[in-house]
Amino acid sequence: MANTRTFSAAAATTSAPALSPNRHRLRAVAPDEAVQQADVSALLTPGATWLPAPQHTLPSLPGRPPMVGYLVLVPADQQPAFAAAAGPGAAGPVTIDSVRRSASVDGRPLDLTYLEFELLAHLVAHPHRVHTRDQLVTTVWGYGHVGDGRTVDVHIARLRRKLGAEHRHSIQTVRRVGYKYTP
Repeated sequence: MANTRTFSAAAATTSAPALSPNRHRLRAVAPDEAVQQADVSALLTPGATWLPAPQHTLPSLPGRPPMVGYLVLVPADQQPAFAAAAGPGAAGPVTIDSVRRSASVDGRPLDLTYLEFELLAHLVAHPHRVHTRDQLVTTVWGYGHVGDGRTVDVHIARLRRKLGAEHRHSIQTVRRVGYKYTP
């Protein structure tokens, strides 16, 4: 099993602590980077557990050995809500509550689909950062998604429509690159 690649949610959270704790983060790691259970136990919050992910939920790459993945389960009452920006006052008109999975603009709740919410939450969590379409597909839709950048364009158009005429400019197009959120 020396060639086995591992997808480890735990390894990803240790390398990117600034990410929202209840967002799915996977990254490929080399066999020597694979995390042992004893190492992960020290990183988990009290009450959290981790267990092997079912094989059918993991992406598979043709010609590669099967991947191994782990699920990190954190009780809902221990997941902090985040105002989706750098700090209070800087959040802008859009507010994201990841625990309740709700979004609002100027206090008006938005009726979003699952993917629209994930896309908006990701953009708002990283204000002023330009995201390519491929980055957004990988982060929001996941590694196993088969599609192209047009999927992102369509969802961005829907988000802008739902934000309303006054706030649609908050999601800006960076020509030939992707999108960014500017509060």
